[in-house]
Amino acid sequence: MRFRQFFPQIFFGITLALCLSFGLHACQSVKSPQIPVAVQPEETTVSQTQPQIVSQPSLPPETAAIVKSAGSEGLFNPKRGDVRLLAISDLNSAYGSTDYDPEVDKGMALIPFWQPDLVLCGGDMVAGQKASLSEKQIRAMWAAFDDHITAPLRRSKLPFGFTIGNHDASSSLGAKGNFIYQKERDLATEYWNNPKHDPGVQFVDRFEFPFYYTFEYKDIFFLVWDGSSSRIPKEKLEWVEKTLASSKAQAAKMRVLLGHLPLYGIAVGRNTPGNVMDDADGLRTMLERYKVHTYLSGHQHAYYPGHRGNLQLLHLGLLGSGPRPLIDSSPRRLKSLTVIDINFNSPELTTYTTYDIQTLKVLQYEQFPRFLAGHNGIVLRRDVELNELTSEEKSFCVNRLGSKLCGA
Repeated sequence: MRFRQFFPQIFFGITLALCLSFGLHACQSVKSPQIPVAVQPEETTVSQTQPQIVSQPSLPPETAAIVKSAGSEGLFNPKRGDVRLLAISDLNSAYGSTDYDPEVDKGMALIPFWQPDLVLCGGDMVAGQKASLSEKQIRAMWAAFDDHITAPLRRSKLPFGFTIGNHDASSSLGAKGNFIYQKERDLATEYWNNPKHDPGVQFVDRFEFPFYYTFEYKDIFFLVWDGSSSRIPKEKLEWVEKTLASSKAQAAKMRVLLGHLPLYGIAVGRNTPGNVMDDADGLRTMLERYKVHTYLSGHQHAYYPGHRGNLQLLHLGLLGSGPRPLIDSSPRRLKSLTVIDINFNSPELTTYTTYDIQTLKVLQYEQFPRFLAGHNGIVLRRDVELNELTSEEKSFCVNRLGSKLCGA
């Protein structure tokens, strides 16, 4: 009776024990399901919600130091065009010198900051035009020029387009019609025709390189003439006109002329015959006929962004010795260089950003006279048209020069 009384409990206990035994075995033989663990992504400095900013290559230490010296606002770098040119001029110092002013080296050191496609020079690269200089001295000047200017450009694979200045190899003639500085012209030719000194431009016609030649860069046609004195011989002008009329030149999107002397006088001490090209209006008419956009020149030792008629006249400032003030303006003397950005779809084609190389400040058009009335004709500031001159301004020019030299 007692067994029957406890049988259900005993049976339940045995059953429970068997179930626990089989359950434990089942738990050991069947793996529990794996819960996926989220893998944390590697840390990145670029947020997925922000565009990645591509920085410019790091600047050489010398360049970075100069840029830093521009102050808290930094050195202004304009918006880049389809083509960027860097234009410099008048690099020389005293006669026979193999040294360059610090502003020359400063300008060269800043080239990696602007990253131009091409460097242009308005002449006076060495300090000649002195009959007593020996061949050894002249070669030493060109060697110094190579060290400071062209060797760094070659290492950077930057093309260098230039025109010969009066201190490089003047074309001034003596009483018998011979070149007064024939020795300097011979040695300039020797330097530039040495394959080691290849300027790296894409020549179209070497003609009488380095005095007369043409080259091209990305739909821009460049012509260089010998403006190291005020006169260009008739046969050379015939070559100039024939070249500008060529299908190659006319097919280009832009035509640019380089010469040392400007068409018109703009600076104190250089506003005289002999310091500008002879027959300026006649030359300008010819250049306009073949739609030359810009004439880049040096020699005046003063920067002025001008135009006359349909021809842009970029008077390059100097980096070397002897800056001059503009006529009829403040006695301020500047050393400068100009970055030229070319936009083929822009009506103006070119944008100038000119720097006072000593302060690194950008020079604005408004800092310069609205026009200059030099001895052989008016030059208007680039952003001023002839019909925008006031009656007082027109009277000033006409009273000095007469109506013809104050016209378009």
